Amino acid sequence: MNAIPNLHTAERLFSGAIAEEYEKLKLICPAAAEMSRRVGEFMAEWLRGRAVPDSVLELGCGTGVTTAALLAALGEAPLTAIDSEPAMLAQARANLAPWIEAGRLRLVENDALSFLRAQADGSVDIIASAFTLHNFMDGYRSEVLREIFRVLKPGGLFVNGDRYGLDDTLEHTRLIQEEVKQYFKVFRDLNRIDLLEHWIVHLFSDESPDRVMRLAPALESMAEIGYQAVTVHYRNEVNALVSGVKL
Repeated sequence: MNAIPNLHTAERLFSGAIAEEYEKLKLICPAAAEMSRRVGEFMAEWLRGRAVPDSVLELGCGTGVTTAALLAALGEAPLTAIDSEPAMLAQARANLAPWIEAGRLRLVENDALSFLRAQADGSVDIIASAFTLHNFMDGYRSEVLREIFRVLKPGGLFVNGDRYGLDDTLEHTRLIQEEVKQYFKVFRDLNRIDLLEHWIVHLFSDESPDRVMRLAPALESMAEIGYQAVTVHYRNEVNALVSGVKL
């Protein structure tokens, strides 16, 4: 626990050039936008036949790509979305203005762990996220997963579409090499070598030993915390859609 305060820096990875031109992600990683759509669709299917949720939370909303998918799935239910980066939230406010004005969306500037720790036990129906948890260092991520479980209501859902590294490290490395090739192709064609530098540095951070989130250990960690029915619903190279429930 003593190390946790220093781990807040794990979330400060989307400022500056990356934040200002985050839309380039859909070019270098088309799977990200696809995963955002799938997170929304999964939640819509899970809600079918269930009561309208009172409290839904998104961790790491970024510019609002996954947020829009969640809002589409929720119907009239409200959504609270948090992010720690002001530049990303500014874009989300612009992109999601109609939902904010309609009172369906509340955006909060905060880091995931601080926000979760301020919530009451068993107070949230659904917690969703996409491409956020993999940015956290292991210790911080473990605390976030424990806090998610604590604040979920009995029967509540956690769904995460994210980078889950392959347990086969050789195949994982091959896929990362292909990813780097895509970065070079996109940014060379755009004549934006300045952005290439930022994204390569970010990728090295994702792949660092104290941060990379491999699939089997991640699923085992969720089960140890107490999540039930921990399931991989979709897998595309280093990306996966994972869910667990609190019974």
